[in-house]
Amino acid sequence: MSAPLGVLAAFRHIDAAAHAIRSLKEMGYRDFTVYTPAPNHEISDAVGHRVSPVRLWTLIGGLTGCASGFAMTLWMSYDYPIVVGGKPLGSIPPYVVIAFELTILLGALSTIAGLIFHAWRTRRRAAYDPRFTDDHIGIFVPCAAERRSAVRQLLQGAGAVEVRVES
Repeated sequence: MSAPLGVLAAFRHIDAAAHAIRSLKEMGYRDFTVYTPAPNHEISDAVGHRVSPVRLWTLIGGLTGCASGFAMTLWMSYDYPIVVGGKPLGSIPPYVVIAFELTILLGALSTIAGLIFHAWRTRRRAAYDPRFTDDHIGIFVPCAAERRSAVRQLLQGAGAVEVRVES
């Protein structure tokens, strides 16, 4: 898979990058990639990130683990009944530990499965610069050749340190 064609801009200041992102969204661009060296709330707000769907996988896995932990221990105690110390067969407190451990185990495994599923599904390649891991903020906008000059002018006007066309 080759890198898509578009415009790559490098910004030093968060405010300028956030302004460029908002301007791109006003122009109608929704499919662009933003690189930041560290998470930033202003950039996230400008991009408008949705809540990750992976947390739903974690919730479902955790609830499944808890329910299966209690179901497994209760089923085993009634399947092979041994009365110990006069306690009832379906005593819940001793089974909390097993239910908790299965909650953590299945929650963690389903989180990994959800992360792999969503990362695999949304994988794409875009232009990149190593400065984006150090002190610059990068924005890559895939666009057609006839729109590149307008996008380039917008990014330069927003305060980009460098803007280059990736082809």
